[in-house]
Amino acid sequence: MRSEAIRYLIVPGWQGSADDHWQSHWQRSLPNSARVEQLDWLTPRREDWVAALERQITADPRPAILIAHSLGCVTVAHWAAQAPIASLRRVQGALLVAPADVQRPNCPEALRNFAPIPRHLLPFPSQLVGSDNDSAASAARAIELAREWGSEAAILSGAGHINVKSGHQRWEQGFAYLFRLQSRIEQQLRRRA
Repeated sequence: MRSEAIRYLIVPGWQGSADDHWQSHWQRSLPNSARVEQLDWLTPRREDWVAALERQITADPRPAILIAHSLGCVTVAHWAAQAPIASLRRVQGALLVAPADVQRPNCPEALRNFAPIPRHLLPFPSQLVGSDNDSAASAARAIELAREWGSEAAILSGAGHINVKSGHQRWEQGFAYLFRLQSRIEQQLRRRA
């Protein structure tokens, strides 16, 4: 897949992705990348976050790959469950990293309006990357979400929430998952051709 032909939409989670977060590094590194900006990063409202994602997807006619982290993954699932067909067709795939289980008992109150998490297959290829020690979603829950969304799943050992706090500032190895996703997208496009 020629990267000039696609754009990358960075979909941060709760509190956004600071300048030293891997999503910010990737945004600076990947061609044609943009960030989905939210009006309120601290007290997220599901409807607002989904609407911001929809606006960003429809703002540019080029096909997009979504790169979501934490609550951003749940935002993508909510968006996909209700988006117009024309918008869905613009998304070629999604990399879903460390999804936040907003239905877990210890979920912060600010995130609970994102529950329940949609259980529908995503209408595009997706790669979910979780961790076996992520406080936001257990490995079993990440695998369950991957199954419900139709995502290929990878569970990393000892990676925490795959954020700055867990030592993932640049997360260069994450590009391997993006490449894997893009290879699946290319295969699917070739089959359709």
